[in-house]
Amino acid sequence: MADTIKKLTIEGFRSIRKLDDFELGALNVLIGPNGAGKSNFVGFFRLLRELINRRLQVELQRIEGGADACLYLGPKITEQLAAKLYFGDKEYEFSLLPTPANELVFSDEAMMTFFENHGEGRVSFGSGHFEAKLKDRKNEGSDLAGRIFNALSSWVVYHFDDTSLNAAVRRPRALNDNDSLRQNAENLAPFLYRIMVKDRAVYTRIRDLVRLAAPFFDDFNLRPIPTSPNEIQLEWRQKNSDYPFRANQLSDGTLRFICLATALLQPSPPPTMLFDEPELGLHPYALTLLGNLFKQVTEADGTQVIISTQSAQLLNEFAPEDIIVVERSNSESTFRRLKPEDLSEWLEDYTLGELWQKNILGGRPRQNRSLEPVSEGR
Repeated sequence: MADTIKKLTIEGFRSIRKLDDFELGALNVLIGPNGAGKSNFVGFFRLLRELINRRLQVELQRIEGGADACLYLGPKITEQLAAKLYFGDKEYEFSLLPTPANELVFSDEAMMTFFENHGEGRVSFGSGHFEAKLKDRKNEGSDLAGRIFNALSSWVVYHFDDTSLNAAVRRPRALNDNDSLRQNAENLAPFLYRIMVKDRAVYTRIRDLVRLAAPFFDDFNLRPIPTSPNEIQLEWRQKNSDYPFRANQLSDGTLRFICLATALLQPSPPPTMLFDEPELGLHPYALTLLGNLFKQVTEADGTQVIISTQSAQLLNEFAPEDIIVVERSNSESTFRRLKPEDLSEWLEDYTLGELWQKNILGGRPRQNRSLEPVSEGR
C-alpha cells in the first residue's frame, strides 16, 4: 500500500472548513445525511486530479460559481484553499488564493519526501502560478516529482450514475480506448475486451460475479463491430440463448453492477479508488455481493477504497472501524471514525445499518451527537 493515502489535510474546500491530519485506512465508508459533506470530500479528489494535470482553471470554469463556489462560505470568509496529502514516504501540498477574476492562484506548491534517519526534504515550486508545476517538474526529470505525480494521477473517483439509454457506456467505443477504466466507465466494452484477451482468469471472475447478481446473465459477447472493426459495443448473452443482446437491453442496476465489478476486479487496480454512492439502483443481494467485494480487494490486493453511501443495507457489510460519520455542524462538515468499543454492546442486538437508522451512530438528519440511545430502554 505504498501509494495509498495515509492521512490528509483539507482546508477551506466547500463545506470542509478544516480537516486536519485525518487518517485513512484500507477501507473507508463515509455515511451522513444529505448536505453533510460526503460528496464534497469525494469532490476534492476530482478537483485534485484536474489540478495536477494542469486543468485547474478549466475545471473552475465548469463549476457553477467558479472558484468562489469552491471556498468554504466564499472568499469573504475563506482566504485560501489548502491541502496536504501523505502517502508512502511522500507528501504533496498546495495552497490556493482566490483572485478578483474568480480564479485560484497558487500561493504555494511543494513536495516532500521523508528519509529514514535523515529527516525531511521539502521542495517548493514557488507561488503566483495558475496551474500546478508538479507535472512540469516530472517532465524535467525529477524522480520525486515523477513518483508523486504518478501516485496522485493513479487515484480514481468512480461514479457510475449515468446509465440512461443515451449514456456513453451503452454506445460504441473505440477499440483501442482500453488502457484503463474511465471514471464513468464509458470505455467499459473495450476495457472488458482487453481483459478477456489478455487475462482470462480475471475476466472469468468478473463474469461469474455478474452471474451471481443477475441469474439470467450467461456471458459477455465481446467483439469488434463487423461494419466498424475499430469500434466495439457492449453485448451479452442470456442463459439458454445464443442471441446477442446489446447494452441497451440491460437494466440500469445490472449495468452499474457490471461497471463496479469490472472496476474492483480489474487486473491492475489503482492504489486508491473512490466510489460515490455505488448502491444506486442495486438489488439488496447485489449490495451484499458488493460489500464483500470491497472487503476482498482491500484485504487481498492491498487496494485502498473510499466509499460515500446512503445505504444502510450496504453499511451492514462493514466493521465499525471502517465507518466515518460525516455531519454538518455550524455550517461546516465534521468527520468522525467509529470506535468498535463504543458499539460492542449495541452490536449484540443490532446491525450497523439498524443503528444508523436509529440515529445511534449519528450521521442522520435528526441531530443526536452521542452514542446513547434515545428510547431503546438501555
